[in-house]
Amino acid sequence: METKKCSFCGTKLEPGTGILFAKKDGSTYNFCSSKCRNNYKMGRLPRRTIWTETGRTYMKKA
Repeated sequence: METKKCSFCGTKLEPGTGILFAKKDGSTYNFCSSKCRNNYKMGRLPRRTIWTETGRTYMKKA
């Protein structure tokens, strides 16, 4: 089965889990939790958030 990545934090999503957000222009975003969805809606950047996968590599924590 196909696994997807969370559009904000980068964790793997199992099929049938998570939240799918579709914009009016047709682009889709997959979120693993409401925490990721709300951070995206607030306009936060994943690379500036320490607990995300891209944030850890950007800040050289991992």
